[in-house]
Amino acid sequence: MMKKITLLPAIAALLLAGCVQVDDYAKVVKAPAPQWLAGYWQSAGPQSKMVSPEAIASLVVTKDGDTLDCRQWQRVIAVPGKLMQRGDSLYNVTQKRDVYSVELDGETLDYAGMTLKRVAQPTVECQAAMAKYEQFSVVQPN
Repeated sequence: MMKKITLLPAIAALLLAGCVQVDDYAKVVKAPAPQWLAGYWQSAGPQSKMVSPEAIASLVVTKDGDTLDCRQWQRVIAVPGKLMQRGDSLYNVTQKRDVYSVELDGETLDYAGMTLKRVAQPTVECQAAMAKYEQFSVVQPN
């Protein structure tokens, strides 16, 4: 029994290798957005990671690397964040210290287990959430 217990921390460390964790949001170095990423992204149809097939996920990305993760169904939850780069990988780190990988797959964005497509404007509800934060007053897609 003792051997099994001492192996647990080593097994857990191996399972977590490669995972990105943020302990202090303020210490995350913001990376500028690549040209292909800046702008507005929105869920493309029902997403299994969302609470309902009617829920909508939006991601706003500024050229400077500020982000707004905006999800809506019966209410709007908008969480600011910033892009972080680790090696060749990009992540969105929210103020709540959630970390989501950001990858372009053809014309869609793989984000937080969802598929997002580029849109001209976010939803009216997410635009209202953007208005609460100065860094999103002018977002120009590339």
